[in-house]
Amino acid sequence: MSNPSLLVGLLSLLLIPSVSPSDFPFGATFPSIQAEKLIKELNLSPKDAVPTSNGGDESKRIVERGFKIPGLLGSEDVSVKDLGHHAGYYRLSHSYDARMFYFFFESRNSKDDPVVIWLTGGPGCSSELAVFYENGPFKIANNLSLVWNEYGWDKASNLIFVDQPTGTGFSYSSDKRDLRHDEMGVSNDLYDFLQAFFEEHPKFAKNDFYITGESYAGHYIPAFASRVHQGNKAKEGIHINLKGFAIGNGLTDPAIQYKAYTDYALDMGVIKKSDYTRINKILPVCELAIKLCGTSGTTSCLASYLVCNTIFNSIMKIAGKINYYDIRKQCEGSLCYDFSNMEKFLNQKNVTDALGVGGIEFVSCSPSVYQAMLTDWMRNLEAGIPALLEDGVKMLIYAGEYDLICNWLGNSRWVHSMEWSGQQKFVNSPTVSFEVDNKEAGQMKSYGPLTFLKVNDAGHMVPMDQPKAALEMLNSWIGGNLTGSSMKSENMISDM
Repeated sequence: MSNPSLLVGLLSLLLIPSVSPSDFPFGATFPSIQAEKLIKELNLSPKDAVPTSNGGDESKRIVERGFKIPGLLGSEDVSVKDLGHHAGYYRLSHSYDARMFYFFFESRNSKDDPVVIWLTGGPGCSSELAVFYENGPFKIANNLSLVWNEYGWDKASNLIFVDQPTGTGFSYSSDKRDLRHDEMGVSNDLYDFLQAFFEEHPKFAKNDFYITGESYAGHYIPAFASRVHQGNKAKEGIHINLKGFAIGNGLTDPAIQYKAYTDYALDMGVIKKSDYTRINKILPVCELAIKLCGTSGTTSCLASYLVCNTIFNSIMKIAGKINYYDIRKQCEGSLCYDFSNMEKFLNQKNVTDALGVGGIEFVSCSPSVYQAMLTDWMRNLEAGIPALLEDGVKMLIYAGEYDLICNWLGNSRWVHSMEWSGQQKFVNSPTVSFEVDNKEAGQMKSYGPLTFLKVNDAGHMVPMDQPKAALEMLNSWIGGNLTGSSMKSENMISDM
């Protein structure tokens, strides 16, 4: 139970306008709960999609079509069937009127390859961001044509991208009650989708299955993996051959990760020691607020979000126009990256016709979804992971070294502090070099089912910044041979 008096005190600290900015570290400002501003703190700037019917057969749980996207260079003489590309809508079983949009790309290598699902974060950001800029089969050229991605993850897997939660990307509902507010709702929807997907594609149900994603998917993925594992144990529906899950630059354990912000910023020269000392004065309040949130709080979780984001906002006030997804770069425009070609491309009528999405306007991220999930933000999703590891489900946590918002240091710390039977052996295991083409592409530690990998020369979106290394990472991990050569380093992961 949350302590009401402490909660009132926190809210008073946050909301009473007579409090002077000088009472907070370095004149920090608190984040607005206007979603268009908030969304930028973990992903991209949003607009709302307009719900319209996809025009499919409403009697079916899944309406899917093979497609060939207009403008894909080199596909003129290839049939829809040969490409093995599918787009569809799943009518959510436990909803009022929700439809979940997805892409399914059959492997370019073998239909026996594992099935891999990718979840983009936000919350509320479309997985089409990954399809066209990270690990999908193709990329968008400046003239809005498509070119094949040499390092698409469909070269090693049968690859699913889902727009979720409801209201994200091309997914929609005409009923606002279908907005999700916590990981139980999100994971149940995804589990129901998988059941319908494998019913539609039974030949893939026997394949190994992996869950992947980045950013706020550090929340989605542990909950989703636990839901699949629970369903398998209870013999619900179709057995899903879950082998592992991977999180890239994710937010999983906020208590540890928010505390790492100032350490990372100081180490990377974003702030000075005097800034570090000043900003850290908010840490005790943040830690208390997170404890009040726990794993099931509501208002207390919103209070902790507001308090703790003061830390990040204070750093950014000093950093100026730095790109907090990649501190080597300047933030250009409202998104820090220019993804406008994707929205232009996906809103072309010949493209929406090919995908069967009707009149829906595609948007990168949804403010409605973001705002609906605010009380979920500060909850600790590490709590359910040890049970998965104990049952042999593999976990890979990877992080680009130049990301500030979900930095590698905070991720390394929560992985090392997680209590499970192999904790000490993992902590004591050596740091090794992850190599691609006989060159070091990162540093990693492994023990049993757990691997942590810090990726060199990458920011928040590792598959975008280091596509070859990301594909090699996936290939090696699902093949059970993600190993490297021993190394010595003054800044070893094990020291964190």
